Amino acid sequence: MRKTRVLFLCTANSCRSQMAEGFLRHMAGDRFEVTSAGTTPTELNPDAVRVMHEVGIDISGQWAKDSAEYFRERFQFVITVCKKAKERCPIFPGAIWRLDWDIEDPAAAEGDEAERVAVFRRVRDEIEGHVRELIAKES
Repeated sequence: MRKTRVLFLCTANSCRSQMAEGFLRHMAGDRFEVTSAGTTPTELNPDAVRVMHEVGIDISGQWAKDSAEYFRERFQFVITVCKKAKERCPIFPGAIWRLDWDIEDPAAAEGDEAERVAVFRRVRDEIEGHVRELIAKES
């Protein structure tokens, strides 16, 4: 059986797209081949790793990748998780579906540590909901 290929795109590929990749791989990795990338990749955000660990998903082995690495690959879904990535998203000619999830950037959260982590948790939970919907639609 051929797996559905999914690419999550973000600007930095440090938080939102990494969490989405982790959720999809964890919840339906037997049916999906999933990766994530950024238009201007940086590094995996430790707070993203922390809040995903809280729900039993380890993304610490993932890393930020440049979207240019995937230009020639075919994906059934290319999903942007922020407005900037949507605006800068390169064309993926092999993509059958392009979805845009406009999700708040938790890395931009202000306040003390507890306030920032609360934003990461809220974003994590929102991403989980989107991923569950994607899985349900593809079942």
